[in-house]
Amino acid sequence: MKIIIGKYEGTIYPEGDRFTGAVSLGFTPDGKRKRIKRKGRTKAEVKDKLKKAVEALESGIKVPANYTVGRAVEDWLDKGIKGLDPDTVSNYRALAEKHIIPLIGKPLLGDLEADDVDTWLDGLTETLSTRTLRLVHGILKRTIRQAQARSYVLRNVAELVTTPKGREGRPSKALTLEQATVVLKHAESSRLHGYVVVSLMTGIRTEEARALRWDHVVAWVDERKAWCPVTEAGFEHKRFALYVWRSVRKHGDTKTERSRRTLEIPQQAAEALRKHHTRQAAHRLRAGDAWQANGLVFCSPTGTPLDAANVRRAFRLITKKAGIGEAWTPRELRHSFVSIMSDSGVPIENIADLCGHSSTAVTEEVYRHQLKPVITKGAEAMNVVFGASKSA
Repeated sequence: MKIIIGKYEGTIYPEGDRFTGAVSLGFTPDGKRKRIKRKGRTKAEVKDKLKKAVEALESGIKVPANYTVGRAVEDWLDKGIKGLDPDTVSNYRALAEKHIIPLIGKPLLGDLEADDVDTWLDGLTETLSTRTLRLVHGILKRTIRQAQARSYVLRNVAELVTTPKGREGRPSKALTLEQATVVLKHAESSRLHGYVVVSLMTGIRTEEARALRWDHVVAWVDERKAWCPVTEAGFEHKRFALYVWRSVRKHGDTKTERSRRTLEIPQQAAEALRKHHTRQAAHRLRAGDAWQANGLVFCSPTGTPLDAANVRRAFRLITKKAGIGEAWTPRELRHSFVSIMSDSGVPIENIADLCGHSSTAVTEEVYRHQLKPVITKGAEAMNVVFGASKSA
């Protein structure tokens, strides 16, 4: 079957149980024929692919031979995520290698259609949460965006598709006051004891706890009328605070500008940090030359930053010993803090400040399951007032 695409002639012919199309682009200076080839299940599909290939050629698109979606993703992983936090890079690579490259990586990037992306995402809705679906879809969108910047593809078909809803993720839980008390008791024998106490009693994020430095743990020195690092002032004081100014994110910044905050800590947390400081000094002596002086409050026995996965495993051991199971994560200490504060009558405005949220709306959205439903108080009061008036 002969075809005409723009100013070029071509043919479509059967090959096995599919069709192959070829368009002649003329000859190279050394006399070799220049052709574009595409394959498909039907003649119409092949012709459509040839049209797009010619359009790409005329628009200056120069796709490397056999440049598949999988190759494009690998290129993005190699070049497009430089400078990101190592945990983020590891997460992106794991998602790409499990959910993108093996499932939608074989087609040529130039042949990828919005329908292909839709079908791929729909196939993941039963296994991935909505948040994870957004992540894998975002990886594909950024992959194609990078390919566009290199003139490998004309348009970003992934941008034309809406991320579907995935399966319901496991909702975060909060420890009750009774559970929290038991967890604190069973954490005493763990290297994670100080981490657990500080996280539960201040509500700092796990990424903030892992980045906390000793020079940001401060004591109020009456003689100087100032907050001084405990590395200088020691722990023989009555008031202590944390400068929550760092996280393990890129460049060490906290999640938002409002997240930078100074939190006075309760005596139990200060005592846990004092014991932790003594224990860490013993680790430093044992490590000798292997010790890395990073100034971190919570670190490995050689001073290196804590790995998030290791923290999760250690915390689950504590909750298991406490008799509440292993289905808990360190970030739920923050949820527990919000819940306990709310149950104790602390206003939501204060909770938002303690958590480093930009507004109470963020606190209400993220921790809606943990907040005491004080919104009913107005109705209850009005019922009492007008009920009493009606009786009178």
